[in-house]
Amino acid sequence: MPEPLRVGLAGAGAMGRHHARNLAALPGVELAAVWDRDPEAAEAVASAHGVPAVAGWEELADAAEAVVVAVPTAAHAELGTRLLARGRHVLVEKPLAASLTEADELLAAAVAAPAAVGGGRPVLAVGHVEFFNPAVQALLAGAGAPRFVEVQRLSVFTPRSLDVDVILDLMIHDLQILHALDPSPVAEVRATGIEVLSHRVDIANARVALESGAVANLTASRVSSERVRKLRLFLPNRYYSLDYREQEIKGYRLTGDGGGEGGRRIVPDDLPVTREEPLRAELAAFAAACRGEPAPLVAGAEGRKALATALAVAAAIGAGG
Repeated sequence: MPEPLRVGLAGAGAMGRHHARNLAALPGVELAAVWDRDPEAAEAVASAHGVPAVAGWEELADAAEAVVVAVPTAAHAELGTRLLARGRHVLVEKPLAASLTEADELLAAAVAAPAAVGGGRPVLAVGHVEFFNPAVQALLAGAGAPRFVEVQRLSVFTPRSLDVDVILDLMIHDLQILHALDPSPVAEVRATGIEVLSHRVDIANARVALESGAVANLTASRVSSERVRKLRLFLPNRYYSLDYREQEIKGYRLTGDGGGEGGRRIVPDDLPVTREEPLRAELAAFAAACRGEPAPLVAGAEGRKALATALAVAAAIGAGG
């Protein structure tokens, strides 16, 4: 049996605790250590899983071959570049960075990084956890390129993630998935949004047109009275409705040629989905990539692309749509 991959955790907040729980239970992975700028938070998460809490990022790097970076967005680039310079594999929570300049610093650090432990280049991945929702993976495998996409991602208000607006907090999930469905460049962005309960945009709507001709209409809110996570995909003669929370895809397609006794009719075309916790799947894919195995990863360049579109949405809101 090969030695387990030693993974350190930087950040013991709400998301960090979920990472720790999954890393501690993942086959072939060892949660090596936890670090946070708040020593008490680090100790609480570390002791829950019987691993050490370390006093600095350097000690974390010494203890691990790979590190999950779940610190505030403003610190992603600084910490990520330092870890890559030490030859550590890095999974940075979304968004990749606070700006495209910082995102490019991370990409450059990954290219310039020394060999990782065991050889090979260090992996730079981005924690777009919704990409690993099994319903999303089924849609990517079975649907094809869309002509129109409609997304609703609505959440009740919580005090977490208020260091970024709702675009970087929530909508960026669906922007990344849009680019995975259709990788063609963005042709136009129109958007509107307002502040409601925080000092940043809390609800936003964007119309994103791609050079392929596909169009997406996306709504994200963190001030809703209910949680909604739905994506609808329209293709020639087919339609799919994806429920992120239920991890299911209902589909319909048009069949027949318009002639004969039956004519054309609409028939069910659901896509099969095997349920799984997306964060666990994300961490398993990251570990596989660190070991040099093929894995459905959101690489640094893909995280940058989602960030660029998210920032374009924010800029469109700032410019009045």
